[in-house]
Amino acid sequence: MRLKFVEPLLPTLVEKPPEGDEWVHEVKFDGYRSQIVIDDDVRIFTRNGLNWTTKYRNLVGAAKRLGLDSAIIDGEIVVLNEAGLSDFAALRKAITRRQQDLYFVAFDLLHLEGHDLRDMDLEDRREILEGIIEPDSQIQFSQALPGDAKAIFELIDKAGIEGMVSKRRDSKYRSGRSTNWLKIKSYAVEEYDILGVEREMGKPAFALMADRATGKYVGSAFINSRGAIRDRLWKRVQEHAGPAPQGMKRPATQWVKPGLVGRVKHLRGEADLRHASLQDFREES
Repeated sequence: MRLKFVEPLLPTLVEKPPEGDEWVHEVKFDGYRSQIVIDDDVRIFTRNGLNWTTKYRNLVGAAKRLGLDSAIIDGEIVVLNEAGLSDFAALRKAITRRQQDLYFVAFDLLHLEGHDLRDMDLEDRREILEGIIEPDSQIQFSQALPGDAKAIFELIDKAGIEGMVSKRRDSKYRSGRSTNWLKIKSYAVEEYDILGVEREMGKPAFALMADRATGKYVGSAFINSRGAIRDRLWKRVQEHAGPAPQGMKRPATQWVKPGLVGRVKHLRGEADLRHASLQDFREES
């Protein structure tokens, strides 16, 4: 029987990693969640079930070399930078120009040689998965991280990695969002151009931010209402009010002329700002 794409199990975002021996911890890779399906041929699907097999010629070849008659492998397609970290910005270029730089990091096995493994414990599925992967292949196994969860997360944060995923050792594989898998993201601090400040009575104040290189709006950052930063920023905005950027209409926003740069803490590895807060700001000289 021809195997079909399985809707993936999705981790729930939490603030802190869970403690206890019942959890296994892995690096959260910054790439494209994907699924390799092997039967009469090899197909590679996106997280949403789109067939992207033709985009991943080298990975298809690596999957064939596993020598399996049937399997469904869950993982992440990534490109690694010089530091050995997954680099999302380089991923799109690699798909079209540098297929040899693509890796499929496998972290779960849903089906193998005619057997549905989704009712097995995660730990058992991963043990089988590790056993079928060749060591020097573009398909790699996502190793568990040893040690205490808090210590692991501190090391991940310092290394500049996007975050970690914690999974219950005895969890079954169930499609959709689950609290049996938890993702904990680390934060980055970067500079963005401030476009304006959004203030409404009885609501938190936000600074609207743009990418410094492209000028594209990337989201808003919370402004601490108790800090001196808010008052200083509001004074600067009033003194240098400007027109709204083209195409942006937000009635509660006081726009500001170019030249104001904000230092923003935000979740690492997101396309736009998420869980972001303004740490400070400066005027460009």
